[in-house]
Amino acid sequence: MDTPWGLAFLPGGDALVSERDSARILRVPAAGGRPQEVVVVPGVRPRGEGGLLGLAVSPSFATDSLVYAYFTAENDNRIVRFRLDRPTDLEPVVTGIPKGVIHNGGRLAFGPDGMLYAGTGDSGDSDLAQDPRSLGGKVLRMTPTGQPVEGGTLVFSRGHRNVQGLAFDEAGRVYSVEFGQNRFDEVNQISAGSNGGWPDVEGPGDGGGRFLAPITTWETSESSPSGAAFVDGSLWVAALRGERLWRVPLDGRGGAAEPESLYEGDFGRLRAAERAPDGSLWVLTSNRDGRGDPVRDDDRILRLGVR
Repeated sequence: MDTPWGLAFLPGGDALVSERDSARILRVPAAGGRPQEVVVVPGVRPRGEGGLLGLAVSPSFATDSLVYAYFTAENDNRIVRFRLDRPTDLEPVVTGIPKGVIHNGGRLAFGPDGMLYAGTGDSGDSDLAQDPRSLGGKVLRMTPTGQPVEGGTLVFSRGHRNVQGLAFDEAGRVYSVEFGQNRFDEVNQISAGSNGGWPDVEGPGDGGGRFLAPITTWETSESSPSGAAFVDGSLWVAALRGERLWRVPLDGRGGAAEPESLYEGDFGRLRAAERAPDGSLWVLTSNRDGRGDPVRDDDRILRLGVR
């Protein structure tokens, strides 16, 4: 595959995978094998870290056949949805998310509350992360049609640099993973109205109680965390620059124990991690994104058993 980015599962176990630069969505059989092209998404304008990014499948897919996509367009990043049987008929859900050559965010996930969550980036302008008028540097929460929940705001959590991983534990807690600048990458347990602190703080600490204190941090050379998934009591985090899979054991109270590094250097850069309907963990490599050292089989999907 060519720079796969987003990964989401259909109810029967087949996976949908987005390719950042080609704007293709592929359908991969549940048992693995050769993917089938579903659509080249119209309106995608790849550049730098932007392009066709996250995917999510509607919780009501059996009745509505809806798939959601986050992508970089001509003037913004946006979230759209479409029926799988009419994939070029795009319906805008949220538009006006800041775009840039870097820090476009892009992860989509439906929560156990049935709401759609989106991780965005500051697009290279760190001031946007704290700006309440901007959708950049935020975690957004919305109804499936893109409306604020219960008359509130789309902004669920602010003060984030570049959120590319979202996951939910058994109690419905929300976890975000994001890239640091020079020193620390973070895992945060976020909640409505929380503030990650960027650009005022990076890594450990809560800024004197003003901001979230991350539950886990890494040196940037060890991680550059992208996708995340909750499976069997742990958060599994795909690392790009760190070229490994991190297992972060969660303590059931919103905190975490010491992370474990797995597959270090075995598969190169890892972009996404998602739990499949059969309980396995699927992970995307990202070695053809201009920053990796691809082998002949790249890019590929890994299917892992977890314990």
